Amino acid sequence: MQSKSYFREYFKIIERGLASVDPGQLEQVTTTIRQSHQTGRKIIVVGNGGSAAIASHVAVDFTKAARIRAINFNEADLITCFANDYGYDKWVAMALEAYADKGDVAILISSSGKSPNIVNGARKAKEMGLAVVTLSGFDARNPLRALGDINLWVDSSAYNAVEMTHQIWLLSIVDYLATQ
Repeated sequence: MQSKSYFREYFKIIERGLASVDPGQLEQVTTTIRQSHQTGRKIIVVGNGGSAAIASHVAVDFTKAARIRAINFNEADLITCFANDYGYDKWVAMALEAYADKGDVAILISSSGKSPNIVNGARKAKEMGLAVVTLSGFDARNPLRALGDINLWVDSSAYNAVEMTHQIWLLSIVDYLATQ
């Protein structure tokens, strides 16, 4: 495949992913975040790998640009401590137990929607009374997508396409809230 045709097709995949969300769902996320913020609660954004990088970026932008308190769990010492003591599949749940308060919003990102630590985190967040927003891709019936109050899903199995779509959706929410 020639590079020009490769890139055209690649950008079409991204474009389809971006357009696949119902804008009403993004509006629901903004409403959920705004209500949580107005009651003095925070946003917690969590992911693995590239999704962890997205979580960092988005948490900082919620805090700086939208002036909405947000955190993420990307500190190596926190991850390794909780993973060592409770198992990697439970570290997000344990971090939520330590840092989350009822009424917070948990934004949980997993490209596949199958990451055990993120899925267990979603279950814990629900149990604790947090609003749960999930972002996933790949299989439409992935376990994470079944756990959120609002579930944003990208119909793609290409990691980078899913991750870029998640980042753009989340940053569009930040930008919208920053203008309000």
